[in-house]
Amino acid sequence: MSELTAKRCKPCEGGVAPYDAQQTKEMLKQLKGWIVEDGRLVKLYPFRNYYETMAFVNALAWVSHREDHHPDLEVGYNKCKVAYVTHAIGGLSENDFICAAKCDALFGL
Repeated sequence: MSELTAKRCKPCEGGVAPYDAQQTKEMLKQLKGWIVEDGRLVKLYPFRNYYETMAFVNALAWVSHREDHHPDLEVGYNKCKVAYVTHAIGGLSENDFICAAKCDALFGL
């Protein structure tokens, strides 16, 4: 489990620079299967059926609420694409990687 799962998101209202390519590359080493696509941190999770997909989505909504950092989701019958970006800074921040790690931990339950 990544040490990122033990961290909490910090409020971000802008005024800080998003991660550059090198910082992003270093942070990606702490995650498995995540990629950067169109400036967002993205992963596709597979499921056996719609029920499992929706259970994951609902649990992720609870985690996102607690962290006050919300992903964009694309939900299908047996898959969910999760994408994080820190909108306030127009790029990636530690919050995105923290939430990605928590998302992976949730999927592993």
